[in-house]
Amino acid sequence: MEDFKITHTCFICGRNYQFGPNRYDGKYLDAYSMNVCLNCFSANHDGWSPVYEGKILEHLARESLPSPERNQKGLLPVK
Repeated sequence: MEDFKITHTCFICGRNYQFGPNRYDGKYLDAYSMNVCLNCFSANHDGWSPVYEGKILEHLARESLPSPERNQKGLLPVK
């Protein structure tokens, strides 16, 4: 029997990752209403890189979501 795999696409890098059952290689971020892979989540642990900021802010505007308060480094927070 073939294993059933659920996959999502990372909003940041565009790669597919497995997300359940029994394997969770990403996260859903409520504040941003987006799915990200663990690689992107971990690589930006101290705040979203300015490289991704435009894409994230456009997404927030499209979804009518508020922009989160920036962290001490002046970056959009990951969490």
